[in-house]
Amino acid sequence: MTLIGVVCGYVVIHWLFFADALTLRNALIQGVLVGFGLALVTIEIFARIKATRTNGWITVFGAGVPGNGMLTRAAHTRLFPGPINVPQEAMYWRTNVDGAGHTLSGEHDYILHFPPGGLPPNDAFWSLTMADYGSGAKERFVANPLSRYIVGNRSGLVPNADGSVDIYIQNAAPTGHESNWLPAPKGPFRLWLRAYMPGAAILNGEYTVPPVIEVKLRR
Repeated sequence: MTLIGVVCGYVVIHWLFFADALTLRNALIQGVLVGFGLALVTIEIFARIKATRTNGWITVFGAGVPGNGMLTRAAHTRLFPGPINVPQEAMYWRTNVDGAGHTLSGEHDYILHFPPGGLPPNDAFWSLTMADYGSGAKERFVANPLSRYIVGNRSGLVPNADGSVDIYIQNAAPTGHESNWLPAPKGPFRLWLRAYMPGAAILNGEYTVPPVIEVKLRR
């Protein structure tokens, strides 16, 4: 089967790109293929340039602002597939690594610790969601016994005595902290943080999302 693929690939490449086969039709097809490839490379490079990375989280500022150019919008779509909102409506962050740069996996336990007054400022609401991630995964919500797929300021998070908030991200339920538990799959996963009608600190780039910290000892 591999040999057949190699032979077919050779025939197609020779038919399209070699001088003795360069007809007008082949030249047009060649231009389309090369242009498409260059467009993908350009978008990937621009996405890396426009992305802001902090504590393992990635975001893009100003993606939905009118007149910011199609490359910025393409970069945002590459990083955050879906609707592109103006920053005043929504801001997004995503990560699939912890604060140390290690891939997030349900084989470990994690805590996302927001210090006192450190929750995402907003005039609507904020949320943290999770999706499976990695080879063969389709980035879908993670099935769990609680049917809980999101936590945020509307999910009943219980703060610590000092006003800080810990979100427990793990596969097994954290004893005594179930209200702040975002269930994880057994394998790799990705986190999405969203703030709707974000506050000035987010829009000005002053707010920093805290890192996801691995808990070394399982509770």
